[in-house]
Amino acid sequence: MLTRLRVSGFKNLVDADVSFGPFTCIAGANGAGKSNLLDAIVFLSSLADGPILDAALSVRDQGAKTGDIRGLFHHVGEHFDEEMSFEAEMIIPEEGSDDLGQPAKATATFVQYAVSLRYRKDQSARALGSLELVKEELKHITLGESAAHLPFTSSRKWREKVVLNRRRTPKYISTEGSGPDRVIKVHQDGGSSGKPQRLRAANLPRTVLSAANSAESPTATLVKREMQSWRLLQLEPSSLREPDNFTAPVEIASDGAHLPSALFHLANRNIDGDADPDTIYTEVANRLGQLIEDVRSIYVERDERRQLLTLYARGTDGTEYPARALSDGTLRFLALTVLSIEPDTRAVLCLEEPENGIHPQRIPAMIQLLRDLSTDVREDNPSGRPNPLRQVIINTHSPAVVMQVPDDSLLMAEPVEINRGERSFKALQLRCLPGTWRSRDTAHKSISRGQLLAYLNPVVQKKTSQVQGETVDEPANASPRRVIDRDDIGQYLIPFPEYPR
Repeated sequence: MLTRLRVSGFKNLVDADVSFGPFTCIAGANGAGKSNLLDAIVFLSSLADGPILDAALSVRDQGAKTGDIRGLFHHVGEHFDEEMSFEAEMIIPEEGSDDLGQPAKATATFVQYAVSLRYRKDQSARALGSLELVKEELKHITLGESAAHLPFTSSRKWREKVVLNRRRTPKYISTEGSGPDRVIKVHQDGGSSGKPQRLRAANLPRTVLSAANSAESPTATLVKREMQSWRLLQLEPSSLREPDNFTAPVEIASDGAHLPSALFHLANRNIDGDADPDTIYTEVANRLGQLIEDVRSIYVERDERRQLLTLYARGTDGTEYPARALSDGTLRFLALTVLSIEPDTRAVLCLEEPENGIHPQRIPAMIQLLRDLSTDVREDNPSGRPNPLRQVIINTHSPAVVMQVPDDSLLMAEPVEINRGERSFKALQLRCLPGTWRSRDTAHKSISRGQLLAYLNPVVQKKTSQVQGETVDEPANASPRRVIDRDDIGQYLIPFPEYPR
């Protein structure tokens, strides 16, 4: 669970400081930098999973020519920042496993990870350039500090359950020295003991965290696992519609692929004695029925001859529809519903504009579903289900979505002018609503009521002209009349901005 993120030098993020709760909605106009914040989260996840260069090349829309990783750095004109830095505070699970399936148990579950990278021109023929590891650090946050580092409203019982610390020395990974002699030190906390492992930073092709194993560094291993679970969900209807073969992965992919396989294995994995997989199918159908009225049941057909798993929905009239015949909105709802009932999934799930393809009347139900996906930080868990450390971060530019999210979950994104020496540029700033827990956090300033109302209810200006010095409305036949121009309709609608017709 990602609780705080500080980013500087990455795209248009300069000294960005964001606190996250279990569910966070970031709203703002196109081009404000909302997507860049999600890209920073996914980039950190990639750094924990593989080589640094691969992580850089995986970032979308670099804003520069293909393969030019320098486009990831914040720049004004032709001037590029020399470094990009990230600092993430997170809660990790106490137990897990490494890449070889060996068990790992953390000595602390609330940690802070920091990494800084510098662009280095590549002298080889590839001419892509490379990223040099400047700093990497991992340390725990003590129990005494945890309350100040968890500003969102949560019960003491929940905090005591998820924040554990059996570590005496604070550091797991640290950086020593500067220049070409800079060293990354790995302080072991596994079964072995001895001096820290020393690694020359300048030539490391990947972060030290990404190479952690449970034998020597169980806590770092679980931090790596946590960061690997951070992903951007871009649920594509074409992927959601596809059937799966019997050997397909059992988790829903970032694009929505393997939905039939995930649901089938979720329904069948705990069968013993008289257990019935229809219990899971019924739970999914009941939840989906609250969102879409014409769905009666859901199931996955196992075709032994073709070795395919195909998802079907049965309507209220008894008609069965394969996934390829379902609407885009139904498929997205279905994928999120399956994720919400998965008892073990620990992840940070980022979604861009989840309202796409959803009827406006269904937006409140969609928001509730996304909130249900996230961990419950209250003292009591009314659902009685497992409560994994799962988190949801969305961005949107829809006023309809903003109206429905809890006020303490909302951050408004706006580009602000920053002056540094002779250079001025716009960078992302996130503002919260006054009176919420975020307003008590130093990371965020409050947004004014006028700014919020302007976003929720833009003013429509009547088209006027000057006639003999007086302002008059233009005749109705000056341009085609829209629905909002009707006297019997327009007065009851929330107006939207005036666009050229």
